[in-house]
This record gives sequence, C-alpha cells and structure tokens, in this order.
Amino acid sequence: METLEGNQIHVIKPVLPKLNSLYEHAISGEKGCWLFHPSWHMCIYKRMFESENKTLTKEGVLHFLELYETKRLPNSLELLKFVIGPLMDALSESSLYSRTPGQLMGACPPLGLRLQKFLATYLMLLPDEEKGSFLLKFIQKMTSRHWCAVPILFLSMALACIPACKVLGTDGLHALRDVLQCTMITHQILLRGAAQCYLLQTAMHLTDVEKVSLPEVASFLMSLRAEESLRRDTMLWMELCSWLQVNDRCFRKSVKCDFECQEMSSLCLYVRNLVGEYLKTPVSERENCFMPDWFEAKLVATMIVLAADVEEMRNKYWKLWVNLIVTYSSSNCGCKLTGGKSNIEWIELKAFLNPLLDVLMKLGSNAYIPTVKTDKSLQLLLKLLQTRSLKCSNPQDDGVLIFIWKYLMTAVESILEFVLRRLTANELSTIGDLDRCDLYLALIPEIVNLCLQVSWKKVPSVKNFIFSLTNASIHNLQKTNCEEEPKLKEQIKKVASMASLTVVCEVMNQKPEVHLESLPSMDALKKFISFSKFNQVLKKPSYAEEKSSLYEETPSQGWGKIVARYVHDQWICLHFILTKFYTAETMLEDKLFELSLSTVERLTEILQAALEALTILPSHQVLPVFGCMKVLVPKLLDSAESLCIEAFDLAWKIISSLSNTQLIFWSNLKAFVQFIFDTEVLAVAARAKGQAYAKIKEIIFKLIDMSTTRTGVFNTVVSHCCRSWIFPTFDDRGTSTNAFLNAGNYCELITEACVFGTVFRRDQRLIQDVHAFIENLGEKCAANVVTESTNRDDHYVRVCAIKFLCLLDGSNTLHKMFMEDIVIKLLDKDELVSRSRIRYYANSLQHRIKNRIWQTVLVLLPKLDQNFWCETLNKIFQVGFCNNQASVKYFIEWIIILSLHKYPHFLNKFWDCFCYDEEKLKTSICTFLSVLSHFDIIIQNTSEKKPALKKALIVVLQWCFNHSFSVRLYALIALKKIWGMCKTLHVEEFEALTPVIESSLQQVENMHGTGNARRNWQRIQDHFFFATFHPLKDYSLETIFYTLPRLSEVAEDEWISLCKFDRFTDVTLPPTFQWYHSRTELLDLKPSDWSQQDIGSNSVETDSQTEGTDVQKKIIPWRNSIPSLDLELVLQDRAAKLGKSNSRLIVVASLIDKPTNLGGLCRTSEIFGASALVVGSLHYIQDKQFQHLSVSAEQWLPLFEVKPSQLVDYLEQKKTEGYTIIGVEQTAKSFDLTEYCFPEKSLLLLGNEHEGIPANLIHHLDVCVEIPQQGIIRSLNVHVSGALLIWEYTRQQVIKQKQQK
Repeated sequence: METLEGNQIHVIKPVLPKLNSLYEHAISGEKGCWLFHPSWHMCIYKRMFESENKTLTKEGVLHFLELYETKRLPNSLELLKFVIGPLMDALSESSLYSRTPGQLMGACPPLGLRLQKFLATYLMLLPDEEKGSFLLKFIQKMTSRHWCAVPILFLSMALACIPACKVLGTDGLHALRDVLQCTMITHQILLRGAAQCYLLQTAMHLTDVEKVSLPEVASFLMSLRAEESLRRDTMLWMELCSWLQVNDRCFRKSVKCDFECQEMSSLCLYVRNLVGEYLKTPVSERENCFMPDWFEAKLVATMIVLAADVEEMRNKYWKLWVNLIVTYSSSNCGCKLTGGKSNIEWIELKAFLNPLLDVLMKLGSNAYIPTVKTDKSLQLLLKLLQTRSLKCSNPQDDGVLIFIWKYLMTAVESILEFVLRRLTANELSTIGDLDRCDLYLALIPEIVNLCLQVSWKKVPSVKNFIFSLTNASIHNLQKTNCEEEPKLKEQIKKVASMASLTVVCEVMNQKPEVHLESLPSMDALKKFISFSKFNQVLKKPSYAEEKSSLYEETPSQGWGKIVARYVHDQWICLHFILTKFYTAETMLEDKLFELSLSTVERLTEILQAALEALTILPSHQVLPVFGCMKVLVPKLLDSAESLCIEAFDLAWKIISSLSNTQLIFWSNLKAFVQFIFDTEVLAVAARAKGQAYAKIKEIIFKLIDMSTTRTGVFNTVVSHCCRSWIFPTFDDRGTSTNAFLNAGNYCELITEACVFGTVFRRDQRLIQDVHAFIENLGEKCAANVVTESTNRDDHYVRVCAIKFLCLLDGSNTLHKMFMEDIVIKLLDKDELVSRSRIRYYANSLQHRIKNRIWQTVLVLLPKLDQNFWCETLNKIFQVGFCNNQASVKYFIEWIIILSLHKYPHFLNKFWDCFCYDEEKLKTSICTFLSVLSHFDIIIQNTSEKKPALKKALIVVLQWCFNHSFSVRLYALIALKKIWGMCKTLHVEEFEALTPVIESSLQQVENMHGTGNARRNWQRIQDHFFFATFHPLKDYSLETIFYTLPRLSEVAEDEWISLCKFDRFTDVTLPPTFQWYHSRTELLDLKPSDWSQQDIGSNSVETDSQTEGTDVQKKIIPWRNSIPSLDLELVLQDRAAKLGKSNSRLIVVASLIDKPTNLGGLCRTSEIFGASALVVGSLHYIQDKQFQHLSVSAEQWLPLFEVKPSQLVDYLEQKKTEGYTIIGVEQTAKSFDLTEYCFPEKSLLLLGNEHEGIPANLIHHLDVCVEIPQQGIIRSLNVHVSGALLIWEYTRQQVIKQKQQK
C-alpha cells in the first residue's frame, strides 16, 4: 500500500509478484480457507483500480484476474462483493481494453481474453446454489451505469464464453434485456450489434429453460435489432433455432399455453395462440382511433418465421434420419422401405397464417371489420413481407419465405381494394389516420414486389390499382376550397393524396419492369406535378375543429410536421418527373414548361423554389430537394451562376450544421455529394472556370476539414467521384470521356485522398482496434454479416484513391495526363512538407504524409513514360538529399531502383548524385549507396553491363574509406554486391584489384572479432532491404501498403492490409490485376532495423524481476509524526490523529475564488502542517480542478468556511484568542519576509487574485508582510505567495523546536 502511493507503474510493477506469495501464505493448504480476512488483499487492488494512472489500473485488473484464475482462491462473500463492485467499476474504463504493443491489429486485447478465462473459472469454483445469484448481480451491474461500447462488448463476450449451465431464470433474462437496452445508446453500430449477439448467446447458454416461458423468451428477442444482430440465415439465427428445437418441451408453461398437445411442439402451440390473441379485438378497442403499437406486429412476425425455420430444421433432421434407417434396412434386409415425412408440408406454417389470411380476404368486401383489427392484420402482413433472406440471392431458394408469399398471394386483390377505398373514399379524416395512411402506402411497394416474385398474373390488378389511386389523388388535390377556414378532413385528404402520388412515383422508379409509365394516368400525373405551385402549404384547420379533432387524440404529429411532409412529398414527385421525363427533347414535345415563360426562366423558378424549400423544410426532409437541384444546376450554371452558388452555399450550410451522430447526417451527406459532385455539375463548372468552379473546390477542402472531426465524410466524396469518373452510369462514349475530364479538373480531390488521414487520439485508435477485432471474427459474429459496411474507416479514402489509380491506363492520353499531374502535385506537396519542418519525428503527421506521397508515386511508376520520368527523376534525386525517416527512404530508394531498371540510360544522372560536396551528401549518401546494393536489378536490361559495373565500383570504393561508420557499412554492403557481380561477369579490368577487395571484404567479415562493429555489419546484411527484399518480385500493393511499412516500423495504424482492398467494393480491380500479394519470404519477416537494435539491448525488463528485488518506497509522512500507540486511540479529528494539532498556523483564503489556487494552497498547507485552511465556500472542495491540485489533501486538513462578508468578525475573534493577524500584501508599512519573525500563533490572510486585500480589511491586520523581488513583474501568484510564507513560518518553528531540544 505504501508503494502504491507512488502512483508510478515502474515503481509498482516489481511489487506485483510479491502479491502472489502473499496469497499463498494467506490460504491454509489443509483446509483450503483464508487464514486472515481477504479484505486486506482487496484493499491493495482497490487502490490500484482507483488510481489516476490508467496503466496502473490496467496492471492491477490484469493481475487480479490472472491471480484468481491460476491460484484458485477460496470463495468468500467479500470476494464476490469485490468482483461485483470495485472490479466491475474498473472494467468500465474503455482504455483498459487496448492492445499490447506486440499484438497485431485485429487481435483480442489481453483484458478481453483474461476476462473470459476469469469468469469461466470463477463461476466453476462457486457452489451451484450461488452461481445464479452471482451472475444475476454481475449482469445487473452492467445496467447500473452508462457503459461505453468497448467495455460492454467484452463483458458480453466473457459472459457468452462461460460453459453452458442452467443458472439464470426470469430475472436473469430481464437483466440481459436491460443490458441490451444499454447497448443501444452507443453510436458504434458494429460494436453494438456484436454485443447483442453475445448477449443472446449468453441467454441461450446460461438460461434454465424450465424457469422461463416462451413469451418471456420472445419478449427478450424483441430487444435485438434485426438490422444489427438477429437476422435470418446467420449462424446466430441457426443457433437460436437449434436451441429452441432442443429445449422445445422444457420451457415453463405460460398461463395462456397451459394445456397439453401431444402432436404439436410447444413453440408451434405458442405461436398459434400468439397469432390468435394478436388478431382478437376486445370490445373496448373496437372504436379506438389510435394505431396499434408496432411492437406486437414485429413480435408476431418474428416468432412466425422463427417457428417456421425451427419446423423446417426439424423436418430436415427427420428426413435425414428416415433416409439413414431406410438405407440401413435395405442393405441388411434386402427390403424396400419408404420414409413417412419426406417432404415439408408446412402444416404448422399454414396454421399460423390462416387467421391472418381470413382477415385479409375479408378486407375488400366487409366494411364493418373493426379498424384496430384491420390495422393489426396489415401491420403483421407488412412485417412478414419485409422479411428478407440474407444468403439466398434468389428468393426462390428460401422455402419458408416463398411459402408465406404464395400463401398470402390469394389476398392481394382484397388488400388492394381495401387500401384504395381507405385512401380515396374520404375514410381518413383525423391526424391519427395519417399513421394508417403510412401503413397502407408502405404496403404498396411490398405488394408490387410480391407480384413480381410470385405471380405476374396479379400485375394487371396492381396496374388497375395504381391507375385508380393516381386519378383519385390528382382529383382530390385539384379540388379548390372556397371556405376561408378549411376543414381538417379536407386537409388530411390532401396530405394522403400527395403521399399516394409519392409512392406511385417511387414504385415507377424502383420497378421499371412493371411498365407503369404506359398507364393513361401517368400523363395526368406529369401535367399535374409540372403545373403545381411549389412549396404549397396547407392552412391549419379552424380552432374549434382543431380542439375537437386534433387534441382529443393527442397525435404524435403536430400541424407543422404535417405541412413539412406535404411539401416534402411535392418535391419527391417533382424529382421523379425531372429525372424520369425531363430532357431537352421531351420538354419540347410535351411543352410542359413552355407557357408564357421560356424554359430557362421556368427552370430558374424551380431552382428558386428549391432554395426556399431548403429554408422551410427540416433537415431530414431535404433529400428530394437536393435531387432536384442536381438536375437543375447543370442547366443553369451558365445563365444563373449566382443562383447556383447560392444553392451550393445553402446546401453546405445544412450539412455542416448537422452532427455526424445524427441518423440523418449520412443520408443527407450522400445526397449533398451526389448533387455537388454530379458529373454534369462538375463538367459545366469546370468548362466555365468561373465562381462555381472555385466554390466547388472550396467545398472539397471544407469536406476534408470536416473529415478530421467526423470520420467517414471524405470517404463518401471520394467513393462517389471515383465511381462516377471511371465507371459512368451511361453508355455514351463522349459523356464517358467528359466524366473522366472531371478527374483532371478536380485532381486536388484525388491528390488529397492519396495522403488523407490524421494522427488519431488514443480513444479513436481503440475503437478502430476493436472494430478490426470484430471484423476478423467473420461470420462467427452475426453483426459482421448483418450490419451494412459503411466504409467510414479513414484507410478507405486512400484505398479508394489507389484502386482508382490502378485502373488507369497509361496508353490513354487523358489518363496519362492525369497521372502526371498527380505525381507533380504529390512531389510539390512533399517539398512543402519538407520545407515546413526540416526535421520531423517518426510517425508524426509529416512523416505519415511523406510516406503516403511516396507510396502513391510508387503505385503510378509503371504507368508513366520515359519523357515524363526524364524531367521527374531529377526531383526525386533531390528529395534523396533531404533528411527523411527510414520508411520514406526505402520508398525513394525503391523508386530510383525501378526507374533505373526501366530506363538504364538515366544512370548518368544517378552518378551525378555522387559528385556533390561532402556537406550535401553527409545525410543522404546512404540512400544512394542503398540503391547500389540492388545494382543487379538496375543493369538487368543493359546490354553493356561491364562499363556500368566499372563506374559503380569506382564510386563505391571511395565511400568505403569515409570517416562515418554508417556510411562505410552502406558502402561495404554495396561493394559486396557489385564485386560479386564483377566476379560473375569476369570483368578483367579489375583483376589487379582482386586481392585488395577480397582481403578487405574478408577483413570486414572478421572485424574486431566481437563488439558493435561486427554485430552491426551482420545486422545490416540481415536487414530485409538488403537480404530479402527484391524490387521487382516484391512490387505489389501488399508490400507497398502493408509489408514495407510494417518492416520499417511505421505506426500500425498506417498499415493497410489486403483485406481492406478486398472489402472496399465501390471501386473494383479486375481479376487479372497482377500486383497484389507480397512474396511469402518478405511477409514472414519481423521488423529489425539494424541501426536501432543497440538501444536498450542490455536493459532488463521489470517483468523479469524476482520477488527479492528491492523496490522504490516513498516516505510515509504519518510514520514520522505519530507514535505507534496513537493508532489505537480514537480521536475526533483526522488532522489530530495525524499529529497535526501542534501547529498554530491558520491560513485564511476566503478572498480567493479560483479552485486551482485553493487546491494548491490546500496541498501546501497540509504538507507543512497548518492547523486549518479557511475558504470562502466549502463547495470548492467538489470542484474537479480543486481536487486535481489538492491530490486528496482536503481529507487530511481541517477546512472551515468563512464567507468574505464574515471576515471582519472572524479576524476579531481570532485576535481575542491570541492570534497575530498577518496580511500577505505590499503596503507602505509592510515588513520584508526575510526580516520578519513569525509568532507561534499566526493567522495568514491572503488577498484576492486581482485586487489583493481590500482596504476595509487592512486596518484589521496586525502586520503586513511582503516578499522581496528582483524582477520587473509586480506580483506573484497568490498560491505561490502563500506557499512561501507558509514555508517560512514552518522553517522558523522547526529551528525553534531544535533549539529547545
């Protein structure tokens, strides 16, 4: 405990092994029980868990978990409380789950693994009767506070890894459901989904099925989100089906399912009753106008599909079993047997769907079915139709879904007739009916899809329905209301009609195979939308009707939201008309826009209306307006540029005002990017080179800035642009060329993408690490299969840009010009970075940017021609003369090697690099000598190899005698390579040099026998760049972006593995792409930079210290001030207990109002033994800044509250008690601190930070003391002033005590 006060890991880590032996001595070997109370040990760990040093906390947690796992400590109530309390509190800290330095990205962190083993071991050692209560408390603790995504994920994983045992009942299931609710508040979707998966597995492994009923299980399953975890065809879903099948007869009977049925499984019986109860309509609800809650429909639909999948699984097992018996009997008896239940008959599924089908079949003919019943049946129908299969790309392969669809197909005409009546026959009259309107409209696209998948015979019925709905909706919207105060019913009808037209437009857009545009009503739709007034709003109904109809239902939608929805729907329809029918030709033919205004004027009017819409619509409803502007802006950029720029600015204002945690942010950003970076918008702006062109470039850099705080923003931009520039969505070749012209006009975007990425904070790196860990689990974690890949990792920006560059063709003139421009801009950027900071740290942002620049240049190298390299190579040579980190040097050297290999006639330029003076070469010569170490690759394509070797040998030999040891090593490694080539080619000119060079190389091999020189020579030879790396064979994306950064010890978050190139599918490389994988020889190497290995080579890790090693120990202040007997005394005050009551110094700080100064004074007063500190308010003690400075001193020093207004009375009282009142202030009569002798009973009054001691208090002082100073600044900080006087008082009192002794 004394050592822990040091709070430093290098001091404390050597103490941890001593705890092991302490535990061994604390446990009786014979009885297996504690010899003294375990709380003594818990105090040590609790102190570590509560440390401000998170590294110490992590060491303490890991040590405790490992100790319990290995020592198998006896169980005790105190230990259980400690696990549920302090241990779990410590486990809530996300930073503890970081990887160790040696672990690869994507590995499970040590704490995650240790936690799994600890929980399994601890639960195994507990008595059976205590396991359930412990787990329940453990799970409940997970709901007792706000847990971040990372801790709750690894705790859930640890629970799921406990060996199966039946210990949780209903309370446990409810607790797990509460934990699920806690996971929903985190923004990391993948981690949230993974936690849900593990919590479901926990429920299946640990629940005692005899104590829970199927309704309770179903309620628990509804806490899981289908789009994040529990979805059909995942391994988790199959595991759940298997669990339900195995335990089918074991579940506790619920009240509603208490009768026995021998033929039917309990799950099927429950689902039958569930469907029946769901569709029952109590008399009290028959006239209820509220929409039923969607929870019930979701529950029933999920359980129907789940029961059907369980039944299918059971039938397959049955069929397999029967076939085995038939095969066995036939082979043994020679007789032919037939299986009983060979085909799946879906008897149970029919039974589930029959009640629903009965209601649906009556919808069209029976107008007296209760509204609640129709609502529930259609809600259940919609949920069933929205069920999708993950694995079956062809829905026909999914037997359960196909049967459901076919079975419900018979009711299509009845459903459409009912929906048409409800939407068009004045039956929707209240605001509450708008929710029903949404339900009916949501069914339409699902029914269209159902007809296309199952039966095309029903398509004519759908077309008739669309025809009638369109005509009726247009008719309702064209009605003019003559009344000044519109009725609510009329306004609701208009909202429903506009929403209906919206759905018609969306169905036509998404399902072109239905050919709805051939319907006669489509012309009427086009004309109506084209002639409509934009941003038309609905007047609010009269107050009397509003009071009777609006508020008696307490609807969820206010009138403002209804109006916004109405305007939003208008823009959806207009967007559809513009994109589907609006071209230059159709405009002239239809003459829709040619009334009294010209086409351009009409388009301008629409764009102005769009800008108005952006100002009145809420942010989540602007997407169709963005879509319309995308069509309009290219047509108007030439004639109305200022209006288009206003559109850009307003759209950006909306995006920048949103938070990236909002659900609408990403959909709005995507629509914004599709608008601003539309191929035609970019092309027209670039052609004019006007203000719009500059504005778009400005937006590019604004988006890059936004990406530094909102990860994933730039990904959306780059992905969209790369796809649209190289994979245009149209077949016109000329337009395709124009699309790629945009890449050249806006090449800054690709340039910035190639070097994009910031240095992440530690918490951001942790989230990335855990994401990588979950992704590495693959299909084992259903969240990986279910959650949609967002590609928001910063790596994907560079991956997208690099894949885009890989697809370019050097023989294409446009591509060639673009690539050359990119290389020039990258080299300029490298020069800018070098100029901004001559020396930069490893893994700094400057290092990373330079690394990314040269990686990109290396990727483009094979695609560039000789003429370009002739100009560029000189720049690259000049960069070689600069100070660069090792990884950057390797890339530059690699580029030079490949350039000289491809164009050997550039060798003369390379030899010129060795001709500079030594001052310029002293930091760069090793770069050029490293190039010569691969001279066999360089002259591979040269016919005249001997002259080149001769020149190389002459150049290298002169550097073998350099005064720098490192230079000599590089020169020798190059000499060894070149001399080996000379011997192979039998270069006769050098025969005279043979003895000298051979003996020199032999001498190097044996230099000094031992020591650093020989070790470094061996290390540089073994270094990957000289021993294993092959510039030609290792040219691949994996080497450039993963292997070489790893081997050159670049930070791990700069490594881009091949799996990220594979996962990013927005831009795909052809299957024939050859430069992909590194060679195995290089991949298997470990990082070993020869020049850095001597550092700390003889150091001894603290982990290897034995328990007998001496350790640091801080002084223990109370040991010096208290006799040991005092520990047994019961005193009233902590300060007196510590022997501080002898001091007669009171420090009064009531005039100070900054918590930092008060915290520092508190610490100083406590250390020097002041008897009390007086403050203006005790509330300061709770301030975090105070506590940070005081480091718990307030717990050991008496604190009193005296408000500034009470100071006069307080000072007078202390005078009567014999205290001398001393003010720390500069006055006309103040004493010099060095000359003043403090009385034993002294009271120090400190002034305010700004005003000092007020004049009304100065005349209450006995004396003023000032601190002598030599500088120009007028005064010291009040804490420093107080500390100087407190120390001077203490010093004088210590001298007096020594003199008295």
